[in-house]
Amino acid sequence: MAIDGKWNIVIKTPMGDQTGVLTLKQEGDALTGQMESPQGTATVENGKVEGDRLSWSTNVTTPMPLTLEFEGLEEGGNITGNVKLGAFGNSTFTATAA
Repeated sequence: MAIDGKWNIVIKTPMGDQTGVLTLKQEGDALTGQMESPQGTATVENGKVEGDRLSWSTNVTTPMPLTLEFEGLEEGGNITGNVKLGAFGNSTFTATAA
């Protein structure tokens, strides 16, 4: 599984699709990086890799302070999964190699 690198991410939200670039780096079972979007840059925190499954969270501040919690599966060169949108419930995301 090749997680390292840049990914074009699309998050489905109540305000429409939110897009950005996710940069990931795997070291053992740890996952680090950052997510850049028109709303700013957020650090990948609590990142973990277990086989082809990965999880992480980011704290965004725009348009409001919110913690996003991601759980995904890398398959066929793409990452797909679920994201908790804080008080706004759950949704999905997809990421393709940039």
